[in-house]
Amino acid sequence: MTSRSPSTPSRRTVVKAAAATAAVAAPTVAGTATAAPAAAGVSLFHHGVASGDPLPDGVLLWTRVTPTPEARPGSGLGPDTPVGWEVAEDREFDRVTARGETTATAATDHTVKVDVRGLHPRTDYYFRFTVGATASPVGRTRTAPAADADAAGARIRFGVVSCANWEAGYFSAYRHLAARADLDAVLHLGDYIYEYATGTYPKPDEVVRKHAPEHEIVTLADYRLRHATYKTDPDLRALHAAHPVVAIWDDHEIANDAWAGGAENHTPGAEGDFAVRAAAARRAYFEWMPVRASTEGTVYRRLRFGKLADLHLLDLRTFRSEQSRIGSGAVDDPDRTITGRAQLDWLKAGLAGSDAAWKLVGTSVMISPVAFGALPAHLLAPVAKLLGLPEGGVAISTDQWDGYTDDRGELLEHLARRSVSNTVFLTGDIHMAWANDVPTRAATYPLSGSVATEFVVTSVSSDNLNDLLNVAPRTVSLVAGAAIKGANRHVKWLDMDGHGYGVLDVTAERAQMDYYVLSDRTAPDATAAWARSYRTLNGTQKVERVREPAR
Repeated sequence: MTSRSPSTPSRRTVVKAAAATAAVAAPTVAGTATAAPAAAGVSLFHHGVASGDPLPDGVLLWTRVTPTPEARPGSGLGPDTPVGWEVAEDREFDRVTARGETTATAATDHTVKVDVRGLHPRTDYYFRFTVGATASPVGRTRTAPAADADAAGARIRFGVVSCANWEAGYFSAYRHLAARADLDAVLHLGDYIYEYATGTYPKPDEVVRKHAPEHEIVTLADYRLRHATYKTDPDLRALHAAHPVVAIWDDHEIANDAWAGGAENHTPGAEGDFAVRAAAARRAYFEWMPVRASTEGTVYRRLRFGKLADLHLLDLRTFRSEQSRIGSGAVDDPDRTITGRAQLDWLKAGLAGSDAAWKLVGTSVMISPVAFGALPAHLLAPVAKLLGLPEGGVAISTDQWDGYTDDRGELLEHLARRSVSNTVFLTGDIHMAWANDVPTRAATYPLSGSVATEFVVTSVSSDNLNDLLNVAPRTVSLVAGAAIKGANRHVKWLDMDGHGYGVLDVTAERAQMDYYVLSDRTAPDATAAWARSYRTLNGTQKVERVREPAR
């Protein structure tokens, strides 16, 4: 099919609103395009190996087998193929802990998932798959600490990433995380793939490598092939082979600005029934990702890392109400939801009932309110009219929690009323890095206090402010950033310039996010450098700057 051009995605609404603060126009600069690598191959294990969702006694293992040339991803072709698997304490597999056999079939696109149990807590393991005499690459994984492991003296460390657009750049962030030996897992906060047709986002002259398929993905075969294309990236394969990945989806795993009944980037009729499309996208996701589905077939679930941390993972697409129309004032409507009733109750109960030192919440979109009160008078009125006026201020994006203030208010009030301490929201989506206090009432902060903190990581490769406006770093962003911080005193830091990743280091005393930036998203050999660090001390519900990364 030929894709229509979608309207500007919500994260672009965010950064363009920020650019309006600076009131700067910029010239267009053409990007450099290169040919995409071949997506097919003769290897039985062309798409690598992966592990995910670590438990104290187990982990989920994944691979994809290509048993015959015609068994291409999404083809629905190819024979049933016996696949052996092994888990060992050493890379040479001299000390095998567990082994077994399963079958790869066309019904699951020849993907294989094995939920291995009976392992030891907080232990490194190596795993591989075999088809006949052919062995897969060797992967390394790590189980979680025992559920009752004491928080005192304990430490966990996560890589944190989001928003990896194949066409916008290379996945060097994954390569740098794969090279680290000190991570317990990598947390992927969504937009693992993008659904757009080639040249839609980014624009044709900025495409670094082309998607496959090149059209917008709509069918099950499309989504399968797009996932397969991403897993031909050597840096992504290296990440999955090095660390267990804990993932949630955002919108682009389905379609831009998805909600329960549709999406901004879905045209009923021309692109079929949205429910059919969404079901296909979710099926392909669970086939191709090392993720356990929850009892409702979604990605909201909870993982425990001893008494040091509970990790609550949210699904903010499956149950949400449609985003409010700009200027409608519906963002405060109590009948509208971003979580759905059951998930919000589950989250509230999990936070209040947790005995862990830290309550980490993986959320795909930003929960902190953001207002533009510092805009010049000639811009404030039209921006307010365009964006609507929620109780917390002028909403930048109704796709974020800013568009669902009743759910947010209920959750934050619950944290305050139940005296839940050390809640840290971990967020992606917005293609900028932020460190925020999360106030109950932004308008009166800091007098009203903070009930949580939030660390937002920037994109692996998706467009940020400078990319969208084609301007140099630290130009428009400095002006826009200063205005945002001036209007939002709970925002302690934001970086609109970089692409990269975070590393979250958690001890009983503090949770610290170290932010790393890439030298050039369009360079396959991009370097990475530490940029900043912020931490939350136990019991404070506030972020503060740290002058060096965690050691």
